[in-house]
Amino acid sequence: MRRFTQAALLALSGLGLLHAALFTDLYLNLVKPGMRPLLIASGAVLAALGCAAAAEAWGGRGGPGGDRHGDGHGPGEAHGHDHSRVPRVAWLLFLPVLSLLFYAPPALGSYTASREPAKAVAVQEDGFDPLPATSPLPITLTDFTQRVQQDRSRAVGKRTVVMTGFVTPGASGNGWYLTRIIVSCCAADASSVKVLVHGAAAPKADTWVNVTGTWHPGGTLGTESAAVALDAASVAKAPKPSNAYMDALPLTS
Repeated sequence: MRRFTQAALLALSGLGLLHAALFTDLYLNLVKPGMRPLLIASGAVLAALGCAAAAEAWGGRGGPGGDRHGDGHGPGEAHGHDHSRVPRVAWLLFLPVLSLLFYAPPALGSYTASREPAKAVAVQEDGFDPLPATSPLPITLTDFTQRVQQDRSRAVGKRTVVMTGFVTPGASGNGWYLTRIIVSCCAADASSVKVLVHGAAAPKADTWVNVTGTWHPGGTLGTESAAVALDAASVAKAPKPSNAYMDALPLTS
């Protein structure tokens, strides 16, 4: 891999980051929105370094001491094997770079969620506020999990709730999961929160849906033994949110 090729790899890496962060929302499939300025800065630096390296390589070919013979050797060097080259496998480095420019990496979904346990939700140390009187009650999957397993008042057990997430297939004959994937920084640290859905046929995996229903009895409500599950009254398709890596309230009319 010659210096021009190395320079092109740097420049293309920078252009790929700039394309993903400036002109599309593809970066949201990889990192949180707050990382956008860092991606833009990194892309600009890589593109500038690539251009500078290309200019230096071009100047070196024609300048004093440059490679005038076109064989990779300067004056006085032996014309043996060129040890400056790296293995051909290094060309594979172009694949992830080109993917940023021409192929949108998909967001994490049911494939990832089905291969890891649900995230353990934080303990609500200060207790729970009274639930609003709205019915059905919009609630996040995390809040529903906390209410089911920690709220001693058992208020959520008497309520019809609505939640939004994507479909993850469950064990055969045992319902399916409404799922959200949450990231702290980027897709590499992703974790999932799930609610098992009973009483409705599973839509296609990764379909975003609004599920309305009531708590599915199992274990003791308000304790860790309580089932994080829902008896569905209705399931309706929902638009995929622009930022899929957070557990947000459903958009209801």
